[in-house]
Amino acid sequence: MGEQIAGTNNPNGLIVQYVHKSAYPDDVKFSPLHQGSMQAACIDLCADVETDKPVSILPGAMLPVPTGLYMAIPQGYEGQVRPRSGLALKSQITIQNTPGTIDSDYRGELKVLLRNEGPSTFEVRRGDRIAQLGIRQVPPVQFVEVEDLDQTQRGAGGFGSSGVQGVEKE
Repeated sequence: MGEQIAGTNNPNGLIVQYVHKSAYPDDVKFSPLHQGSMQAACIDLCADVETDKPVSILPGAMLPVPTGLYMAIPQGYEGQVRPRSGLALKSQITIQNTPGTIDSDYRGELKVLLRNEGPSTFEVRRGDRIAQLGIRQVPPVQFVEVEDLDQTQRGAGGFGSSGVQGVEKE
């Protein structure tokens, strides 16, 4: 398949196979994945757009940005696509559905649904690091229908019912 990153039954960790099939194979080459450090929890995903045709995302708009990456995530794991903190802070660029889930049986191209929350048009260029990808274990789950649920202190309270204060008031 392609290069391997990180690794199962491997002293280096979980192995995730990937293939980089750029839509622009004759364009400037770039590494589709970028790891900031050996202890980074996620790996950066890069944009696969034409060098001379950056993609513009207007204020308030969202756009699926291609990466040219196809992955085989092992069964029992998922990919989680997350925003990059620097893009969020400096350019107000985030991901519409975060984290975006990549199921282990998905074999299509990874695209990142970027959203521009800022006041200015944002340009995505070839090879730009646009998101982070984390691989997380997903335990098998069995849902069981019951007549009633056990009672808890919180109960049915949701959407802010636990408050926002970090310190209790006297």
